[in-house]
Amino acid sequence: MSKLKIGVLGAGRGKVMMKVLLNHPDAELVAVCDSYEPVLEGAKKLADETGINVTMYSDFEKFLSHDMDAVVLANYAHQHAPYAIRALKAGKHVLSEVLPCATIAEGIELIEAVEESGLVYAYAENYCYRQDTFEMWHRVKSGEFGEISYAEGAYVHDTTHERPALTLGDKDHWRNHGHVNFYCTHSLGPLLTVIGKRPVSVMGYELPNFGRGGKVPGRWGGAGIEMVTLENGCVCRSLHGWLRREGARNVNYVFNGDFGTLETSRFNDTPILNVYKEGDKFCSGEWEHYDPTPRIPMIDSVAASGHGGSDFYSTHFFIEKILGRPDGLEWSIDVYDAVEMGICGTLALRSRLQGGVPQYVPNFRNKEERDPYRNDRDTTHPGVENGNLVPRSLNADPNPPDDKFYDYIRSLYKEGKKLHSYDI
Repeated sequence: MSKLKIGVLGAGRGKVMMKVLLNHPDAELVAVCDSYEPVLEGAKKLADETGINVTMYSDFEKFLSHDMDAVVLANYAHQHAPYAIRALKAGKHVLSEVLPCATIAEGIELIEAVEESGLVYAYAENYCYRQDTFEMWHRVKSGEFGEISYAEGAYVHDTTHERPALTLGDKDHWRNHGHVNFYCTHSLGPLLTVIGKRPVSVMGYELPNFGRGGKVPGRWGGAGIEMVTLENGCVCRSLHGWLRREGARNVNYVFNGDFGTLETSRFNDTPILNVYKEGDKFCSGEWEHYDPTPRIPMIDSVAASGHGGSDFYSTHFFIEKILGRPDGLEWSIDVYDAVEMGICGTLALRSRLQGGVPQYVPNFRNKEERDPYRNDRDTTHPGVENGNLVPRSLNADPNPPDDKFYDYIRSLYKEGKKLHSYDI
């Protein structure tokens, strides 16, 4: 069998997928596209080190015309849907990095492009495939814990010091315009995949950013919370953002079911998974504390992929799904689940702007629910085509950024430095 030919758009974040494709037995990296020359040069160096000929592009249209079966989208987080739609219309399968869409209308357009093409779309929410969350996904799906009634997920990652490398000092960068609920699927995604029920209602919250963190221009929101109700009545709390918690395990998940509880470790201790399971008697059960062995082993040549190996699984299951294999069909995240995860953040913002009013999560698997949302283009990102700009918060920005701040961030980026304080 010939290998699948796959290209990658975005040579920065896409580097981890490139490493998987350069070493996967059923796929090969054939093309990379990025408009930023330094990272494109890095991609070429990576390919050259493996002795594999990979064509480099700075123009997306030329890249899209390359002879390939599929495209990995690792471009900016608010631009995935338009590029996915173009790739699908060009006959390419799509693996999309997070987030799936910038607006609810884009989510509908993406779903319909997948349906019309008949091609594979997969969502690369790697936190669903961590060693701990993927194990919980297996165990909950088996039914041994019954129905899950409450769950919580936290992705606490303060990236303030990384702002020069993440935004390059570009005032139009998507990270400078996102709201606190936008980047929600690292915390919410594993909750939805593990439980296997769709969301039906969302309430959003914004935490304040007190003290020195709030003095960084443009960073007046500390973190976002989504309270999500699922179709079975389960309530999920999703927390993500810039809370101060470095030097400790800052990602954790909890699931409470009919017959017990599954919890990840909250600090840098082992084991990483803690499970309480009751037997026939109420309040009488046993604990398991263990580091799970992967239910689906990683391929040795790509075992060192990013995020503890979870980047391997999102890419691997995409390949497996294209090939029609059971693991890909079962574990790859489809377009409907992806859009539901993503628009929960948009609806959480809407909830906040309406004073905390719960927002209905439409079921776009039902075509009759799509029409009322076809023109729903609310966004906080100025670069979204045909977007309807809405505020990021009901609170005024106490410290709006000016050109001097962006110049300072740009200078730090060029010098390879991090932002540890701001006082100019």
